[in-house]
Amino acid sequence: MHVALWLVPGDDLPRWPLPEGVHAVSPGGRRRLLVTFWVDYRSGGDLAYRELLVAVVVRRAARLAATAVQVWVDDERSLAGGRRLWAIPKEPATFDFQPLPLTRHRARGLRAAMTLEGPSRGEPDASVRCQDLLRLPLRLSVRAHLLQRRDDGTVCRVPLRLAGRPSLSRTRLRVRPDGPLAHLSGHRPVAAVSLRDFRFTVGSA
Repeated sequence: MHVALWLVPGDDLPRWPLPEGVHAVSPGGRRRLLVTFWVDYRSGGDLAYRELLVAVVVRRAARLAATAVQVWVDDERSLAGGRRLWAIPKEPATFDFQPLPLTRHRARGLRAAMTLEGPSRGEPDASVRCQDLLRLPLRLSVRAHLLQRRDDGTVCRVPLRLAGRPSLSRTRLRVRPDGPLAHLSGHRPVAAVSLRDFRFTVGSA
């Protein structure tokens, strides 16, 4: 899992519909906080698939949360389940995840690309290069939740639990200027972290 935090001017972003009573967090009043997740869910969980998720950091009353606004996966079951169970707007895409080789002068990392399904465009819609910088001597354990808008207008609250050993990392993203992530073109994340051998639970039993 490779996570990056972005601070992007609100005028550069699409007008994503948020659930009723939910407001985007706006540091300084004009920027928005976004979080991107490139994830390789491997065997051992309910499903094995790849995902790119973009979420807006939001607040509801005084509590912080996030709303997933753009999500792509390469598994039909994940797509259908995410939409039906939690109103997460998943779309189909093709992914290519390749580990960066570990060398004497370079830490391990990931090179990944995503292409929307449909006619070939000759290049990915988004590609990312993530490289570890510093392994942190701790095990991270986080509880959070998503707030998603259902088709009937009600709010779906999705609990999240994440545990794993994090590394501070560097993320470099390239996107097609006419693609679905064009709003991140020209911007750099303010922070990034990678987790391996993590455990991530979405929803409740």
